[in-house]
This record gives sequence, structure tokens and C-alpha cells, in this order.
Amino acid sequence: MAERVLVAGMFAPQRPLSEVRSILDEMEELVRSAGGEVMGTLFQRRPVDSGTLMGRGKVSEIAERIQKEELDLVVFFNSLSRIQQRNLETTLGCRVIDRTRLILDVFATRARSLEGKLQVELAQLTYMLPRLTGRGVELSRLGGGIGTRGPGETKLESDRRRIRDRIAVIRRRLDKVIRDRDVQRRSRTRRPIPLVSLVGYTSAGKSTLFRKLTGADVTVSKRLFSTLDPLLRRVDLSDIQPGCFFLLSDTVGFIRDMPAELFRSFRATLEEVTHADFLLNIVDGAAHDSAFQHREVLRVLDQIGISRDRVINVVNKIDLLSEPAGGFSREKGLPVSARTGEGLDQLRRAVFDRWFADMELYTLRVPRRVFNLPALEKWALVMEHRDLGESVEVTFLCHPQKMLQSRTTLEGEFS
Repeated sequence: MAERVLVAGMFAPQRPLSEVRSILDEMEELVRSAGGEVMGTLFQRRPVDSGTLMGRGKVSEIAERIQKEELDLVVFFNSLSRIQQRNLETTLGCRVIDRTRLILDVFATRARSLEGKLQVELAQLTYMLPRLTGRGVELSRLGGGIGTRGPGETKLESDRRRIRDRIAVIRRRLDKVIRDRDVQRRSRTRRPIPLVSLVGYTSAGKSTLFRKLTGADVTVSKRLFSTLDPLLRRVDLSDIQPGCFFLLSDTVGFIRDMPAELFRSFRATLEEVTHADFLLNIVDGAAHDSAFQHREVLRVLDQIGISRDRVINVVNKIDLLSEPAGGFSREKGLPVSARTGEGLDQLRRAVFDRWFADMELYTLRVPRRVFNLPALEKWALVMEHRDLGESVEVTFLCHPQKMLQSRTTLEGEFS
């Protein structure tokens, strides 16, 4: 049976009401993605109360709703301190969590690979460590003098030490995952094939687009964070130029105010983005706040060091648009519909033009004794090679400057 959840948030007095509504809508989607049933939302705009986050009157209002509607859980948009969470749970008489804990719970249900599960565990432990307490407030004060020492303190310290040890183990294992992926990535970069990463606000339609472009059987869901483990598939461009293709990766969607714990812990997932040759930034053109979502994604990309000239904006869900919505028009990106397939040929052409358009086609006849296909594939995209007996005729695509650099080392006749 689904938990009955109340969504709450505290906001600065000057925060626009439209933005507050968007935040609460996103929180509702997060709760549903975690399997909860949203029974209502509640917010307040005023300075934060250090003890209970919200004012005394609003906390009483929440307590009345909990009793009247038999609620199981209150989820706050705001990050809660250990003291605030404890005070709220004591006053309200039910469980209270914040948005970061909710996101981590969603991630825990999405992780499938060993890497994804390690990332989730690391994020959960990192979140838990500063919030760890003993049985009662006196056991949480370490080294505070008379009345604070004893078995309780020792137990709490041992718990913290076990968590720190486990965090160290997980980080070492994730570092190995990243090193292994670097080896795989270096083997890919030996070939002149671009790696393209899909990025975008969560629920922008990235996974639907990924499936449409690659034909891969991937999860497509309205729930947030349905993609956690990075996916990598081939996209064929043979209709534009026979033999051409690119590699496409799908990554976890971004959200507003991404918690710091997630950035640190999900480094391996974002590695694919930082090493991509360029990125497709998928914008939900039908969202009422699409312009904000676009800015938020670019802000995240700036934080992880992605240059704007590596980003191609793609406006998705144009099948739902009668006119531009949210201040983000078709003119600001390639218009597509991942659902209907409209505009995907133009998108594939844009990728081709970005990477392959400057390449030229060459044909080389090489004596069989010196023909080395793996060596050629390190810097050229081989389209075809034919056995002519004592020689091999190979047709390949590469950049002219690469051809000039390598021509002196090639034995054979060009045509």
C-alpha cells in the first residue's frame, strides 16, 4: 500500500509564486516516482525558523492535517538539519524527510548495475553521516564534557567509523569503475567515431529519444530518474553516408538545485558527459518553464566544465506545441518529437554535419604484405576493403589534415 504523503516547502518572501508552484509540482512527481501517494501540498513564504524550518502556526496546521487525513510522511523541499528533522518528527508525530533523502530513495529503486548501486550507497552514506545520532540528544554531543562520555558515545563513534570505512571502500571501487571506463573510452577514441551524450532536465524525453534513435530496448517512463546507469548504443547514419555512425549515451536527468551529495557521488555517471565529443541538450518544449529548465541544465554543464560550443540544443515534444511555450521557442534549437519521430532526420543530419561533413573519402590500393587494418582504423573510418589478390583496395573516410599527417607512412596508390 502506497504511503500517504504531504509535500511541504519553505521559501523566501520574494520568491515568485509561479516558481514555488513549479517546485511543488516537481516534488509531487518525485514522490510518485518513489511510490508514494501525494495527498496535498503546503508552503510558506517567510524567514526560516532555525528549530522547525516553518513557523509555529504552519507546523500546527501540518499536524492537524496529519491527524485528519491519516498521513504517513511529510516531505520537505528544503534541506533539513538533524535538529530540524528531529523537532518536526517530535511535533508532528510522523516521519519527516527532505528532498535529498527522497531523491536518494528514488535512485535506490532505479539502480541496476553494480556501478549504479555503489553510487546510490555512497550518496546515502554521505548524506547519513552528518545526521547520525544516538538514542537521545545527549548521545549526539561528542567530547562535550561531563555527562557526554560513556558507552553511548562509543557506539555512535563506532557507527560513524564503520560508515567512513564503507565510504572509503565504495570510493575505491568506483575509482576502479572509472579507470576501467577510461580504458574502454581510449579504445573508442582510437577510431574517428564521435561520442554524443544526451543531457537535459529530467522528464524532457531523453530516454524516448534515445530509444527512437538507436532502436534499443530501454526504459521509457514518466517517472523521474528512470535512467540512472549510463547507456551507450550505436546510431546508424548510413542513409546519409554509407558506413557512418555515432555512439550515443543517455545519462541521468538534471533537476533544479541538484544536491551536492549527488554531484560528488554520481561522478562516474557524469564522466560520460565530460568526455563526450559534443552533447545534445534535450529541452521539453511543451513545459511551461522550459526556459528555466534550459538555463538550469546549462548551469550544471558549466559546473562540470562543459564548453557551450559542444552543446546542440534540441527542442523536444513539438507534437504537443501549438505555439512556443515557456519562453523557449523552436528557433532556439532543433525541433523534434521523440514520440512521433518528427525532426529526427534533421537531428541525425546535424550530428553528421558537426562531425563528418569535413571528412573526405579516399581509396587506397595497398600491397597485401603491408596492409594493416587495425592501424588504419585508429585514425580513419574504413568503409570497405576488397581483396585483389596481391593487394587490398580500401576505401575510408577521414579529415584531410589527418590524411596529410599519415600519407607519408602509407605504402600504396591513391585514387
